[in-house]
Amino acid sequence: MRQIIRRVRAAFCLTLALFALTACGSSGSVSETMSEQDQTFVIQMAESTLRTLDAMTDEELALTLESAQKSKDTALSAGITSWQGVKEDVGALVSIDSITPSLTDDGYAADIEATFEKRGMSCYIEIDDAKSGYTAMSFSPDYTVGEKLTKAALNTVMGMGTVFAVLIFISLLIGCFKYIHIWEEKKNAQKAPEEAAAPVQTAAKPEEEENLADDLELVAVITAAIAASEDVPADGLVVRSIKRAPISKWKRS
Repeated sequence: MRQIIRRVRAAFCLTLALFALTACGSSGSVSETMSEQDQTFVIQMAESTLRTLDAMTDEELALTLESAQKSKDTALSAGITSWQGVKEDVGALVSIDSITPSLTDDGYAADIEATFEKRGMSCYIEIDDAKSGYTAMSFSPDYTVGEKLTKAALNTVMGMGTVFAVLIFISLLIGCFKYIHIWEEKKNAQKAPEEAAAPVQTAAKPEEEENLADDLELVAVITAAIAASEDVPADGLVVRSIKRAPISKWKRS
């Protein structure tokens, strides 16, 4: 795989280097009228680029595109992507019919008319002023009127189909709301009897009767009262427990 990448890079670099050497004698700035040397450079560069792309395999194109993206060469990336999109529609290159060089604000350009196995194609390539790289690259196959209408119809059908599919999905989603509401009502209806059948929370159990035998002063007072009431000595009495009587019993008495 690395050998393929190196070979592809070498092909493009060699093409640029050869044509840069050819154009060494030309001026660095773009003049109003292209010199014959510049015209020759642009024509050769355009032809070599088209033939190089036509000779590359799908794997080599993919690797070259990856390399161009990593190096942030947007013009070459866009050109290879455009070529990959039309390669199957045009087939192999048969002949290059014409190449028209021209000047641009940033360098040079070439309009190419070529014939391929399946159809003709118009190509456009721009080269920077320093003649060291591409600034634009595009490919436009010559589709027949029937093919254009067919593609337009397919695009229309796909677009409208997508819209209708979304609308149908939204309609179905809205239609499901009533079933969701019915399901919620059934769930609430089942939940209500369960809540009604649930046992009422029992009152809190009364606290255990308080044992007051630990209160020494209270024990002493009660012992003295009992001893006085029974007329017995207090030393003979042992208080083991003291429990508070309900208030209602005192009221009855």
